[in-house]
Amino acid sequence: MERPGATACCPVRQQRARWERKRVCIARELLETERRYHEQLGLVATYFLGILKAKGTLRPPERQTLFGTWERIYAASQELLPYLEEGQWGPGLEGFCSHLELYIQFAANAESSQTTLQEQLKKNKRFRRFVKLQEGRPEFRGLQLQDLLPLPLQRLQQYEHLVMALAENTVPNSPDYQQLTRAARLVSETVQRVQAIGQSQRNDQHLLRVQALLSGRKAKGLTSGRWFLRQGWLLVVPPSGEPQARMFFLFSDVLLMAKPRPPLHLLKSGTFVCRALYPMSQCQLNRVFGHSGGSCGGLLSLSFPQEKLLLMSTDHEELSRWYHSLTAAIRSQKSQTHKNGQPFDTAT
Repeated sequence: MERPGATACCPVRQQRARWERKRVCIARELLETERRYHEQLGLVATYFLGILKAKGTLRPPERQTLFGTWERIYAASQELLPYLEEGQWGPGLEGFCSHLELYIQFAANAESSQTTLQEQLKKNKRFRRFVKLQEGRPEFRGLQLQDLLPLPLQRLQQYEHLVMALAENTVPNSPDYQQLTRAARLVSETVQRVQAIGQSQRNDQHLLRVQALLSGRKAKGLTSGRWFLRQGWLLVVPPSGEPQARMFFLFSDVLLMAKPRPPLHLLKSGTFVCRALYPMSQCQLNRVFGHSGGSCGGLLSLSFPQEKLLLMSTDHEELSRWYHSLTAAIRSQKSQTHKNGQPFDTAT
């Protein structure tokens, strides 16, 4: 017979008891936040999507672009909620994972959704009045439609945190351990895919902005298919003469040097002319001085097969950021070149 108090004295049982208490708290948080999430999804589905369909204020293509997979995400939450309320966390989350693709589709459409919202608010008077009227309903508690549209992607981040915590605090011999572990892995993978989509969308925005800054025949298509890393002014130190300020754009594979157009240029004031394109896979980078900080800035040496660049900045921190960004780009490109066995075809 087990002695009284044996459970309290057994470290293994104490640990399992702590896991179970934490698991119950996490499950309660998951349920409470899911109820609130489901409510907000329903408000948008009812007072925006449903009424817009009935009134025809937006054409179907614009409505679909604006809300994406919202209704199907709402249905997925509606399906999950009863499982959470009954404490069937494993089966509920395992079934929910079959709907994770909806979140990936929603993320891929997010940029177009925000663009469509701003365009329609600007040019569609009926839609603008409708949105203002709906946002004024007490159910929305002061939230605007633009605040609500990112809701599914915000909830996906919460799912990752809560489902992983639930799995981590479930003992391996629990009936739903395998289901929760699999759900945590699938949700985490979905979050990574959504983050990659977001990074790609932000990169596309940077590339469009940079392309708009560049002018001239040589500039066409220079940013296509590249990852933007950073930009800024640096001083180019020539073999003789005074240093010249140039704008540099660093991409994943090349460093672009550009010269500013004259301020009084009639059509292209504020833009830049591409002067050179340097392949990172062929770059040798050294910090000439400025290693130890101070207020005097520093000097970087970039060596290429056909040319050597000396770049200077009076801001030591700024130069250090450039040094680390260039180092990362060079390392990445040389690694890819080694794998592919294909050198960069220079173009200036």
